[in-house]
Amino acid sequence: MKTKVICFANNKGGSGKSTTCSNVAYGLTMLGKKVLMLDGDMQCNLSLAYFSEDQVLEIAKSDRNLYRGILEQKNLRDCIYHTAYENLDLIPSSSLMSGIEFDLFTKWQREFILRNCLEEVKNSGEYDYILLDAPPTLGCFVMNLLIASDYLVIPVEASPWGLFGLANMFDFLKEVQKISPALKLMGIAVTKVDTRKNYVKQTMEYLNAQEEVHVFNSFIRMDSMIEWSQDNSMPVIAYKKSSRSAQEYMELAKEVDQLGSR
Repeated sequence: MKTKVICFANNKGGSGKSTTCSNVAYGLTMLGKKVLMLDGDMQCNLSLAYFSEDQVLEIAKSDRNLYRGILEQKNLRDCIYHTAYENLDLIPSSSLMSGIEFDLFTKWQREFILRNCLEEVKNSGEYDYILLDAPPTLGCFVMNLLIASDYLVIPVEASPWGLFGLANMFDFLKEVQKISPALKLMGIAVTKVDTRKNYVKQTMEYLNAQEEVHVFNSFIRMDSMIEWSQDNSMPVIAYKKSSRSAQEYMELAKEVDQLGSR
């Protein structure tokens, strides 16, 4: 199987992108896959999911992070860190990513810089999957992330505001596909579900009514174990395997692998 690159993106903040990316990544390693994660958000939440705050701050100041890699347009292999878990690596972010749009503005073929930086790692076949965590924007850098990807997963929060801006995300995807026609929407992952609320049913009905849009069967319910795992810089599947959210993320990882292996 060739290395598959999957981007987790939604221009709506608070949709659970980083949490979904980090737990699906760990879940894939439980299925025997080797996975590389890339933290594309200046908030560094994906990095904090696996390293302590002190470690993340130290990496952010170094020359071995995503920001420095893109700025210098170098092979991102130099920016890979091993996590505490077997077969799971990470390219951390930096708070300096807040200026990446400005930095990219004058670059030649700026939409393809990340793809070029990742090319050697992807083509090496060392990883089964590379998972990219995008910031909640729709600018040039997110276009970079999508052009570097084979698939897009859109995490959507099951709340009254969760669907806000989804149409913009679909429109943005269509624009990127004009440049990168091979990019496919793998599906929508529904997160932060509270089955006691009426709007959950409305959210699911709306999403299932979208033509040619796959909605993952596994949705992620609200669970305090997620916050506890984040506080301990661990994926919830590793923190408490028996928890409801751990089991749901494991099922989601299986769906992602099934679709990604086609």
